[in-house]
Amino acid sequence: MNGRTIISVILLVSFTVVKALPRSYQDIEEKTSIGQRFSQLQENNFKAIATIMFAQYVQGATFGQTVKMAEDVTALARSCAAAAAAAARDSPDCLKPLDRIFLDTICQEENLPRFAGCCAKKGPERNDCFLSLKNSSRGFISPFERPDAEAACKNYSQHQHPLTGYFIYEVSRRHPFLYAPTILSAALRYEELLRSCCGSAAAPAGGLEECFRRQAPKVVKPIKEDGLRQEHTCGILKKFGERTLKALKLVQISQKFPKADFVSVSKLVVDIATMQKECCRGDMLGCMHHREEILHYVCTNQDILSSKIKKCCEKSLLQRSECIINAENDDKPADLSPHVREFIKDKGICERFAQEKDRHLARFLYEYSRRHPEFSAQMLLRIGKGYEDLLAECCRPGAPDGCCSRGEEELKKHIDETESVMKTSCDLYKEKGDYYFQNELLVSFTKKMPQLTSSELIKFTKQMTTIGSKCCQLSQDKLLPCAEENLDLVLGEICRRHLTEPINPGVCHCCSSSYALRRPCMGKLETDENYVPLSLTPALFTFHEDLCTAEEEKLQHKKQEMLINLIKYKPQLTQEQLTSVTAAFAAMRDQCCGGASPEACFAKEGPELIKRSEKMLSA
Repeated sequence: MNGRTIISVILLVSFTVVKALPRSYQDIEEKTSIGQRFSQLQENNFKAIATIMFAQYVQGATFGQTVKMAEDVTALARSCAAAAAAAARDSPDCLKPLDRIFLDTICQEENLPRFAGCCAKKGPERNDCFLSLKNSSRGFISPFERPDAEAACKNYSQHQHPLTGYFIYEVSRRHPFLYAPTILSAALRYEELLRSCCGSAAAPAGGLEECFRRQAPKVVKPIKEDGLRQEHTCGILKKFGERTLKALKLVQISQKFPKADFVSVSKLVVDIATMQKECCRGDMLGCMHHREEILHYVCTNQDILSSKIKKCCEKSLLQRSECIINAENDDKPADLSPHVREFIKDKGICERFAQEKDRHLARFLYEYSRRHPEFSAQMLLRIGKGYEDLLAECCRPGAPDGCCSRGEEELKKHIDETESVMKTSCDLYKEKGDYYFQNELLVSFTKKMPQLTSSELIKFTKQMTTIGSKCCQLSQDKLLPCAEENLDLVLGEICRRHLTEPINPGVCHCCSSSYALRRPCMGKLETDENYVPLSLTPALFTFHEDLCTAEEEKLQHKKQEMLINLIKYKPQLTQEQLTSVTAAFAAMRDQCCGGASPEACFAKEGPELIKRSEKMLSA
């Protein structure tokens, strides 16, 4: 087959793909054949989507295998479409559901033994098996290395489309749940990078390598961020179910579109939940179609939804979704009352709660969320859970009169506690700065989760520190949404790590019991009492000359690894003990780095420091 042909068209694919899909996705599932789908999408678009789909399903396939499978499916689709156009009788293969055709193609491909177990299954079980093998964890596939700038530019000048197509293949197989238009957008940004750095006759300022280094984040960052958001949403759906996901989306949409009525918000909630179920299953075509349907509804109903999305709706469909997500919350209606006391004082609330529990709770969440854009979505879910618990207690037979009246007092208490936690964290960040604030987090999280590796602990606490630098400078009305919603992404990543390789029972409880309470639960975790401390071996603490010569960032990393090992060796370490050991280490480092032979000094003083530290820690 002609590999250049299939790759060259991928760059031409845009959201016109989803515009070509039928208006009802149920009709697609039940009636549309591969030939009809081919005719709707046209060959180039069909082939491009097939390439991404195979790369995401069969992550271990080579580039050649992926392109071959896409070509095989496209050839079948082409023949089925031609037969339909000629009113000829459809072959049995043309009548198969599209997902079955894709999976049959994988199962017929040689040298893919990993999928033998899935291929032995039938129907939905086979599809579920394939989806379960999608692996987005780091290390499953080696990191995509940035190509040598000079070689990339040479290849770009000779083979523009194949080079970018290979980039799409590599991104797709490393991000098996990533939304296809995100991959296509990244390809366009990569194309722009190559054109910008390689296209001019004169070398860019700072040289090719510097140009690639400077522009690479524009390509990589959106992939990472979109991938993390998608994994996070899917993690919520998988662990806590559709009801929790709908509640979260209800809060977020109510905050973004406070002028929208409850019926319009509810419609969007249902549509988005349906879309996310398809996206999380890896059903790319359904995911893309439903997203386009939602964007079409939002942009054709701006007058009843929001005044802040006009510019977003003027953008291309490829850019529209991200723009709307990042758009400002609309202004609250001028006549919106500040309180929702009718949900506590109305005499008919218990009857409504009994007859239509979920609708009543949803109405409360909608009304409360649209009034409070300054609260995080997670906090609003906790308020909703508190309201549900209040009604469950106060609407039972024999409940005292005025039982519901304490709801406002409990609500104020929770709001004050949450704001206090965030203020304390930000005050500490402003006092300590990035490095020492991260060290505080390292001490806390190593005690809570000593089973994590040093690199994992450093990564997660670095992400939390970045949240501090981003959010603590914001005004009070922006602080909570920024801090807790970003922190929720990190905690979600920790919980997905726990699902892959269990950490400890405390983390298990926080990750499993309640999505809304996950952050407070993690905050209340203390030292893991069941953890068996590390043994003090010669390799646990080593001191060498690089403690004197390393760049500041590398030196800080080494010191943080030592800090983690110290806590894993002595989990009950007090702040006073830590201060004493840290001071002793700093004194030894100053002494050795100031001498004529640092390595010899560390060889002598290091073991002495460990002996002295043991005494300090056993005191």
